[in-house]
Amino acid sequence: MESSVFGLRLSLKQRYFLLLCVVAAGIIMYRFTRNHPETRRMNRVEGLRANSSQFTLERKPFLILGGSIHYFRVPRAYWEDRLLKMKACGLNTLTTYVPWNLHEPERGVFKFEDQLDLEAYLRLAASLGLWVILRPGPYICAEWDLGGLPSWLLRDPQMKLRTTYSGFTDAANSFFDEVIKKVVPHQYSKGGPIIAVQVENEYGSYATDENYMPFIKEALLSRGITELLLTSDNKDGLKLGGVKGALETINFQKLDPDEIKYLEQIQPQKPKMVMEYWSGWFDLWGGLHHVYTAEEMIPVVTEILKLDMSINLYMFHGGTNFGFMSGAFAVGLPAPKPMVTSYDYDAPLSEAGDYTNKYHLLRNLFSHYHTQPLPELPPVHERRAYQPAVIQQHISLWDSLRFTDKPFKSERPVNMENLPVNNNNGQSYGYTLYETTITSGGALKSQNNVRDRALVFVDKHFVGVLDYTVQELAVPDGKGKRTLGLLVENCGRVNYGKTLDEQRKGLVGDIMLNEHTLRDFNIHSLDMKPAFVNRLESAGHWMSMRHQPSFPGFFQSRLYVNGSPQDTFIKLPGWSKGVVFINGKNLGRYWSTGPQQTLYVPGPWLHRGDNQVIVFEEQETDGKIQFASSPDYGMTIDVQ
Repeated sequence: MESSVFGLRLSLKQRYFLLLCVVAAGIIMYRFTRNHPETRRMNRVEGLRANSSQFTLERKPFLILGGSIHYFRVPRAYWEDRLLKMKACGLNTLTTYVPWNLHEPERGVFKFEDQLDLEAYLRLAASLGLWVILRPGPYICAEWDLGGLPSWLLRDPQMKLRTTYSGFTDAANSFFDEVIKKVVPHQYSKGGPIIAVQVENEYGSYATDENYMPFIKEALLSRGITELLLTSDNKDGLKLGGVKGALETINFQKLDPDEIKYLEQIQPQKPKMVMEYWSGWFDLWGGLHHVYTAEEMIPVVTEILKLDMSINLYMFHGGTNFGFMSGAFAVGLPAPKPMVTSYDYDAPLSEAGDYTNKYHLLRNLFSHYHTQPLPELPPVHERRAYQPAVIQQHISLWDSLRFTDKPFKSERPVNMENLPVNNNNGQSYGYTLYETTITSGGALKSQNNVRDRALVFVDKHFVGVLDYTVQELAVPDGKGKRTLGLLVENCGRVNYGKTLDEQRKGLVGDIMLNEHTLRDFNIHSLDMKPAFVNRLESAGHWMSMRHQPSFPGFFQSRLYVNGSPQDTFIKLPGWSKGVVFINGKNLGRYWSTGPQQTLYVPGPWLHRGDNQVIVFEEQETDGKIQFASSPDYGMTIDVQ
């Protein structure tokens, strides 16, 4: 028996094959829509609009209940956990920045995999039923090194960041070429979760070039961004931060009716939104841990919602400045102060993803803005205080230099960004060692050219620290030629304010010994990237702790995990200042000056059995690494 399809006569075998094809196509389609549920909601007519005093989505009134979670601050294994907790709190919109410096670590080299898989993050948000407001920069502030701008931009001595200077716009264009094509398919109009895109970030507080915001807006539009455009500024910034065709939104913590009135005056009959409602605050090394109590916060959020304003909690979950990514703060200070590693921010969801009092009170408040009951609370991850790990081996800084690139010889000091390393992109982060020969002792003067902090050595013996406050040191007298070494740390580039163009690190000018300008340097780049840590780890040059360690140095230990790994916190009370690596991953800086006293260790970065811990320590150790099940962020102070 034969059958005809589209006028073709098919044999039994052909019909059987056709049936198989239809079934296979059905399975593929099911799998695709299961993994991409946004494609099931393709009957979309109109996205987010700001044509009246309320936002509309599909022409129905829409209140944005948003929260910021940055994918680059949260271990990828925990993305889903954090977004589910966001959804369970009653939020409907995820807001995230995109960090240019991580996505383009060297000019023309782009990274969008693993921890940086932005598209996977957007797909995950969509699959959980969260909308997305994307803030692609190129500048993001975010308490992130140089506000997310890559340090190789600073190789150009004429560089003018965040302007239409061609050296900046060429680089920004090539970054946008890569990143925008990845996000365009995830827009609402194409079945994706992105309902709005922010043009730059708080430009009103910088405002050095009136052509810049129109340039960024056009850069987005010309590459296919079709959703609602927004800008975001504090009240003072609103005067200069807007751009025609984008809705202006406001950032604050304490509610000032005059600020809301002002927003209404400049945008009558438009929806009002707090793009950054600061749920806490950041901390600086040498300061105290900022807290913003739930008792102060909840009445303000309640009032914002009563005023029919949309809101985005910055942060909903802060996460961690892993590696060397924390920025620095300089506004109103005589010198920049570096940010701590934790970005807990006193947010509703803690650094390790725990619920807080704020979370529960917000959930209760937001539940009144939903017709359906909120989802059940996802379980909290268990944590463990592992047994202390004893240091087994050490290697001195000087012996570790053989695992770095060969030193660069230069008559004058060269700042780290302009060193001929990393395929001529310069050094971005970490430490740089400058060595030169001296023939006498005397007064060593930095002339404020140390960025940011230098340990000073004569023939590998420590003589003192030079930084913004200490700019002169006594070098002891000695016989003949000796080696003067300055190990200079980039403690984090300023991420906000007018000094972005001045964030070159290392030695940025001449150093004097008495009245003599020092010359002829050997410069070692010690950026402690994964390849260096791996070379170090497998090296045969480690000494047992029976030999007196010299400082600075690297110290190696093993953390034994029985059973499935759980989150923990590292505590180093007997150490002074340095960096911790676990299984090759850089957890960030620690510093006994505080306030932060613990470093977050995500369970997914550990494995059963032995885990390798390497600590780079500048000055002292008690030979053991301790673990805690809860964090210690130091003495607290209320946000003023």
